[in-house]
Amino acid sequence: MSAFSKVGLGSEKYPALTGIRALGASAVFFQHLPIWPDSHVTLNVMGFFYVLSGFLIVRIYYEQAQLQWRWLAKYFINRFARIYPVYFLLLSIAVLLHHDFRAGVLLANYTLTHALFHGSTLIIQQSWSLTVEECFYFLAPAFMLLARRYGFLVPFAAGWLLLFLALGVSTLGFAFLGTPLFVLSTTFFGHFVEFFAGVYLALAVMRVEKRGGLAVPGNRRTLLGLAGVGLAMFAMVLIYRHTPLDFFAIVLVNNFLVPVPIALLYWGLLRENTAPARLLAARASGLLGRASYSFYLLHTLVTDYVSVPLLLPLCRSRPLCVLLTFAATWLVSIALFLYFEEPLNLLIRQRFKSKDRSVGMQATLFQVQQRGPPAHTTA
Repeated sequence: MSAFSKVGLGSEKYPALTGIRALGASAVFFQHLPIWPDSHVTLNVMGFFYVLSGFLIVRIYYEQAQLQWRWLAKYFINRFARIYPVYFLLLSIAVLLHHDFRAGVLLANYTLTHALFHGSTLIIQQSWSLTVEECFYFLAPAFMLLARRYGFLVPFAAGWLLLFLALGVSTLGFAFLGTPLFVLSTTFFGHFVEFFAGVYLALAVMRVEKRGGLAVPGNRRTLLGLAGVGLAMFAMVLIYRHTPLDFFAIVLVNNFLVPVPIALLYWGLLRENTAPARLLAARASGLLGRASYSFYLLHTLVTDYVSVPLLLPLCRSRPLCVLLTFAATWLVSIALFLYFEEPLNLLIRQRFKSKDRSVGMQATLFQVQQRGPPAHTTA
């Protein structure tokens, strides 16, 4: 219970979406260390994170967004405080373990620009997605201002324009943005539709909230979202059964089609009091969700340097090794979140006085309970 109270669990405004992060991080773990060799998740799990990021950033900052130095400084401090400290710690550990001290590699990884250049060395394999996230954070203020003034379609069109420009650059033979497939699979420009599905969801939620509570009876939205995700998974299984793989078909489904049912699923989890929503909104799910970023960055270090070389020979059972690694990594990640990630996040925000309502303080949205409908829809 002390762990729950320490981070204000149970007071999130949208607790089911916090629980989604734990499921997504777990799926990524089993993608990198499957229980049975060559058994992998066919659906792009990162789409769930990107839709969620688009939703949260817009829902937190939309009404206060400004192109003014004071607001932008606090906005970027908030993003830095949330993302960078634990990344810096785990990257530094990975550098020592990896023994790659080339100046260019270190510069690209520490500045999170590595996934903008084709062929870059990724010291933490999955950190390419942080570059995708950081690009969205950088562009989000402009997107929000455009949406406030002109509506959703104008910034969405701007996203398409950026994609076409990036694809144009990718044909010039530079390492920057590399190839068309690299742009589509590894950069924000190829994944922008996923973020904009979250943006659209946030705008829809704000419209409903202004008219009253989010809660509605039934489970239709949740079931439709689950069915849509299931159909996308089935389509991906069919694509992977044919060789050679059609990578552009994979990108089409994962990056441009799947965001729609994901957003619909989130819409259902936000509005309907279903068993999945209650499970994801539970306190244990919330703690795992809050620790999921540490887990996401940590798990390959544990797998590559502890589990596979040391634990697997001792266990002599791959399923047992995988499950022990999974449980141990979650325990370490929770401790890392409670005693490093969150305290340092709050310390940086307090030091730079960036926890005020003018910049869309996260606590006002996710850690302050309000009177109203059941806690799974408003907290």
